[in-house]
Amino acid sequence: MKFFVSLLLTALLSFAACLYLPWWSIALAAFLVAALVPQKPFRSFLAGFTALFLLWGGLSFFISRANEHILAHKISLLLIKSDSPYLLMLATAFIGALVAGLAALSGSYLRKSRA
Repeated sequence: MKFFVSLLLTALLSFAACLYLPWWSIALAAFLVAALVPQKPFRSFLAGFTALFLLWGGLSFFISRANEHILAHKISLLLIKSDSPYLLMLATAFIGALVAGLAALSGSYLRKSRA
């Protein structure tokens, strides 16, 4: 149950933080949730990683779908040298997930060291 609470809180706080703060505020949200919700370090990492993978993957898909993937086609040609907007969305989701997962892991270790 703590895993799903942590996953949901991380996704919601990250979404809200990104409305007003820079993109890296996802790390602050994941760190805060992991520091407040007691879990083992691997489960904290997995909750942060999964939450942001789903959040950024879904957001990038819906934003890209709104303009029929026109911009995603052009950016994927520039960045990954392949006309694959879905691969670009996957890379976007993975980068956000890695940042949040490592921040959650740090928050979990902080909580563990203070106990």
